[in-house]
Amino acid sequence: MSLISKQAIIDDSARLAEGVGVGPFSIIGADVEIGEDTWIGPHVVINGPTRIGKKNKIFQFTSLGEEPQDIGYKGEPTRLEIGDNNIIRESCTMSRGTVHGGGVTRVADNNFIMAYSHIAHDCQVGSHIIFANGASLGGHAVIEDYVTLGGFALIHQFVKVGAYSFCGMGSGVNKDVPPYIIVTGNPADARGLNSIGLKRRGIEPGAIKELKNAYRDIYTSGMKLTEAVEQIQKQQGNCAEVNNFVEFIQNAERSIVR
Repeated sequence: MSLISKQAIIDDSARLAEGVGVGPFSIIGADVEIGEDTWIGPHVVINGPTRIGKKNKIFQFTSLGEEPQDIGYKGEPTRLEIGDNNIIRESCTMSRGTVHGGGVTRVADNNFIMAYSHIAHDCQVGSHIIFANGASLGGHAVIEDYVTLGGFALIHQFVKVGAYSFCGMGSGVNKDVPPYIIVTGNPADARGLNSIGLKRRGIEPGAIKELKNAYRDIYTSGMKLTEAVEQIQKQQGNCAEVNNFVEFIQNAERSIVR
């Protein structure tokens, strides 16, 4: 029995690996490559240039690799790249990149992207990320590994969201979010360390304690940001998570949620 429906439309130049399934009324366009054992449901549209890895599940009414929603786009051959083991639920949209944004939108591996989520042009999305329903990224956003975006969370263009952070339901995030913290509200404010999430991900209790101290210095001490960073660097031991927290803050280009 064929895994590809006779009612699917697949361009002759598309390359589908062994074990790929395509449901009825789905359209696979030119210059699309799909890896082994990826399943594509009915009524999905994938345009190229797009590369999709292995063992993904892509549900109905999803649109991948369409032209970027950028008024400066003039038909240049930009692309979308999706890794392995992602679940992409109903009606999600992911656009190709733009020339001025590097030319490629990337989504890595093992992500759970729920219905109606949007990943705009030139976004760089890491691995093990959860997008709850309706979470959306503006162009050029960067989402690091193990981030959770609550339902209808909105990430402004060019914003960077640090690893292991949590953006609550309906958050409007217009500044960079340091790793390991919780933000909620519109505009988003910091609400504390993502302690429960860190425990679930296996972060050591000692590191969580160090991060709590660093969080207090940044967010509740009343010190200026530069003073708080200096205080953390003086007091903390050789904790990789705190070093990552400080480095992110120092390199933030849009200022941080604070």
